[in-house]
Amino acid sequence: MKYVYFGTPQFAVTVLDELTLAGFPPALIVTSPDKPAGRKLILTPSPVKLWAAERNIPIITPEKLREESVVTQLRAISADVFIVAAYGKLIPQSILDLPSHGTINVHPSLLPLLRGPSPIESAIAGGLTQTGVSIMLLDADMDHGPIIAQEKYAEDWSKENPPKGSFLEHALAHQGGKLLAKILPAWISGTLHATEQQHALATFCAKITKEDGRIDITSDPFAAIAKIRAYDVWPGTFFFVQHAGRDIRVRISDAHINDGKLVIDKVIPEGKKEMQYADFLRGLK
Repeated sequence: MKYVYFGTPQFAVTVLDELTLAGFPPALIVTSPDKPAGRKLILTPSPVKLWAAERNIPIITPEKLREESVVTQLRAISADVFIVAAYGKLIPQSILDLPSHGTINVHPSLLPLLRGPSPIESAIAGGLTQTGVSIMLLDADMDHGPIIAQEKYAEDWSKENPPKGSFLEHALAHQGGKLLAKILPAWISGTLHATEQQHALATFCAKITKEDGRIDITSDPFAAIAKIRAYDVWPGTFFFVQHAGRDIRVRISDAHINDGKLVIDKVIPEGKKEMQYADFLRGLK
């Protein structure tokens, strides 16, 4: 089996790890170009690019997939299938159709629920108590294609104690990679078929912004803890406290629910290091 892999962040690396462990290394990897990162805005390769470089796997980083040179290179691979996991760019239908068995995608939700770019964070922040992974055949519309395989995540969670976004992302990437490796031979052989999604039941999630991390710590405690856990890596959750005539931005780094109330454990006040929330409040007084 020969495939081209499209992916960019750590989620895509974890899926690649599972495919490789199962004996399915990619023939070529397509990932996003290097991007400025950190305070010094140093050009930094994607996690997938680093993964490929360590294993001497061919890689391309096109700005635009429609470029003729890119299409020619992808066609020359004569791939059985293309695999996409968190690539971050829209793939034209002309490229989706290149491989003989189409282009399939690992999506961390139980489609048609949570189509879009933030299914993991949105599942937690939106108050859901279960999720899973879907393997689908990509078409021109976002997360719209027919389902090849689907699995629920092994553990549901309570609204009082939702998982952190970083933990759930890691778990679903492993689960998605294992499921993909399991079904690939049957998909390539033609013994496994895709089933149309129930489009009438579709829900959608949007790209997360920094402002999404702002919360009201005096309102619904379950909504607050859901956002705190969902956005633990980025954008983080924060609120403002007025002190000495100015607003101080306070990031919440740890919290829990006790007797139906939000208890903030640790915070990172603007310009300071992480501290206990109780110590921060004493400092204000």
